[in-house]
Amino acid sequence: MVSSGNVLHTKLAKYSGACLECATMPRESTKLLAPFSRPVSRVAIRRVGTYKEDIASVLYESLREFDLPVRGKTVLLKPNLVGIDPVGTTNTHPAVIAAVRETFLRLGAAVVLIGDGPATERDTQAVLESMGLREFAGPLTGLFVDLNLDDVERVLLKTRASRLKELYLPKTVRGVDFLVSLPKMKTHHWAGVTLSLKNMFGVVPGGCYGWPKNILHWAGIDRAILDINAAVRPDFAIVDGIIGMEGNGPLQGTPKPCGVLVLGDDPVAVDSTCARVMGLAPERIKYLSRAATLLGHIEVGKIRQLGESIESVRTRFAVLEDFEHLIGTT
Repeated sequence: MVSSGNVLHTKLAKYSGACLECATMPRESTKLLAPFSRPVSRVAIRRVGTYKEDIASVLYESLREFDLPVRGKTVLLKPNLVGIDPVGTTNTHPAVIAAVRETFLRLGAAVVLIGDGPATERDTQAVLESMGLREFAGPLTGLFVDLNLDDVERVLLKTRASRLKELYLPKTVRGVDFLVSLPKMKTHHWAGVTLSLKNMFGVVPGGCYGWPKNILHWAGIDRAILDINAAVRPDFAIVDGIIGMEGNGPLQGTPKPCGVLVLGDDPVAVDSTCARVMGLAPERIKYLSRAATLLGHIEVGKIRQLGESIESVRTRFAVLEDFEHLIGTT
């Protein structure tokens, strides 16, 4: 059973030891900064060959390098749950979700929630059952929040990249201390690639915007990605690239073993690094080039690489013909 609305907010306050009013206060506003005003970003690439490996240990050693401010805090993990996925090739794999949650608890977080608003499937419970998340993460009552049905609040947008002027966003997303985007590494038949920035489409509630959230599509996918992330930029990103998806993603593509986790404190830098791992040029991806003006770094010289080098793990992903111009030259 998944949680939503006031029930979840009451649980959040109880578990964090805070009053309900404090638990639902908005997170610190996203900082929109030009690239020259931002410090160098850090992105780590870690090899993980299969979902049966000790992913939690890999993540714990990696996240310790970032010294994240999560002790005593409430963390929300936002995986990519697109739809029914019994074989684990479309959604963020449950082994990764459970390992990330275990790691943040080990780092001292008081509460670690999981939440998403699937775009193509109204029955979120069916999505969770199909992928077996409970078998990896334990009972989901009070742990998972359906962002499609959560209580919302009106947020005026800071940017005007799309025709949108405001968004109604889940109170859970607005109320947590630390937000983690947890996508799967995939190509996308409309956006080119879907990584940590595109993953934030899932915080826009279907209860307000319908399924499959076509209002965002009509506003322009590339531009809507910028507006959403300007309103609620993830504090951290961890990309499941152990098995990605190439070709006609995000639903009908082909599984692509890549054997990596890519993580960092700048979602633009993480996505740019993932694109390079996939054999694509990030500066040719429309929404990434736009995001680099306000939300993070895209240039190699502004990204401090940790762990494996891009060259050592590069796995070229096939793309649809319309996106062949994204293929890099190196």
